[in-house]
Amino acid sequence: MGGDSPKHRKRGAVRRVLVVDDDPDILDALAEILEVEGYDVQRARNGREALQRLEQGLPDLVLLDLMMPVMDGWEFARSLAPGARPPIIVLSADRNVSVKAKEIGAHGWLAKPFELSELLAAVRGAVPAETS
Repeated sequence: MGGDSPKHRKRGAVRRVLVVDDDPDILDALAEILEVEGYDVQRARNGREALQRLEQGLPDLVLLDLMMPVMDGWEFARSLAPGARPPIIVLSADRNVSVKAKEIGAHGWLAKPFELSELLAAVRGAVPAETS
């Protein structure tokens, strides 16, 4: 994975975002929004699928729902090796989302429902759409 990690990606490369959510409507909406903004988006419906996507190369950012079947966001985050961990933004309807995000070492968090402007600001704050 060495040459394909976020730190080794070529300048001008499109940034990759992995969106992990079990709600297909949310998953599709987030992917479409980010693609329009210039991001390359991968999708996963649970933590297990997300781990499989990581085998294809580390994304620059993970948007992660915490409450999912099969493997939840907690277990997914705990399974990542500290040195090979992309930034994570937690998406949750839980009122204590900020506390939960800190517990898993997330880069940031958004409480559902959130505004489009909040999502884009959080994503851009973690990784711009393209490097220059």
